[in-house]
Amino acid sequence: MKLLITGGGGFVGARLARALLARGTLCGRPVEQLVLTDLAPPPADLLADARVQARTGALLSQTEALREEPFDGVFHLASAVSGECEADFELGLRSNLDSTRALLDALRFNVNAGGKAARVVFSSSVAVFGPDPAVPMPKVVADDTLPAPQTSYGAQKLICEHLVADYTRKGYIDGRAARLMTVTVRPGRPNGAASSFFSGIIREPLAGVESVCPVDASVSHPVSSPSRTIDGLIKVFEASRETFNGRTALNLPALNVRVADMLEALAQVAGPKVRALVRFERDERIAGIVANWPTGASAARANKLGLMPHTEFAEIIRQYIEDCSAAPTAAQTLKGLSL
Repeated sequence: MKLLITGGGGFVGARLARALLARGTLCGRPVEQLVLTDLAPPPADLLADARVQARTGALLSQTEALREEPFDGVFHLASAVSGECEADFELGLRSNLDSTRALLDALRFNVNAGGKAARVVFSSSVAVFGPDPAVPMPKVVADDTLPAPQTSYGAQKLICEHLVADYTRKGYIDGRAARLMTVTVRPGRPNGAASSFFSGIIREPLAGVESVCPVDASVSHPVSSPSRTIDGLIKVFEASRETFNGRTALNLPALNVRVADMLEALAQVAGPKVRALVRFERDERIAGIVANWPTGASAARANKLGLMPHTEFAEIIRQYIEDCSAAPTAAQTLKGLSL
């Protein structure tokens, strides 16, 4: 199979690439070539694999060339994040909406030229849900909850969900959209996402660094570990059209957890001194965005595919520690921490 991962140099994209290369097959077919596109090159370990080809630059600048290049499958992960889209409306439109349409049109062009429709997994987001006076948001959003996004990022993701569904209806792609929950714990530096603190309040204390939580401890949110997120993307790709059950997006599994629960789990796993490195300092901009996000999510359709969330947040913290310990460049992330 020849596969394309947009956003392949990012955390989720690179981790997905590693998982696919380690598996060696997808849908029972060998993974022969993996094309990774992103603004920056992927990590060195991926570049060292002969099956990997990296292309750097904005996705929108690459889509014209993709018209002449058939792919068996595409994981479309490239996206500007929530905080960036609120701060720069044009950036969100260009990076999320315009790039997605251009990519889908490149795949459509290939089909019209006699090629086979590529299977496409689009990474949508739980941010498509929000409160609206005409559409009250339930405490737990389900696959069939009517989306009412309250951010530009969420609106752009929802528009792209419908584009994927319509291009699928027309036979231009075999598309399926999966709504990712907030992925935590992410390694590295904080990014521009409003949800970045969900990783920061765990990652920084484990590294011996103070972290500021910009929302109240009572805030609840659906989260998922990196490994469960990758498992979900692959399972959605491998699902048959009938098993995926329709063209509308599905929710990936989530652990619905309060900030207070996350910090209690941190103390349980790493001790009270590590927990004490987190302090609360409300940021009205971030708190305002988060207040319009779901407090919980369910994933009935994904459950039928065999996908399940973690049962407690301590599992997610332990997984992060194991991941860092296994990565030589990340070993110092947990400096001084003996568990």
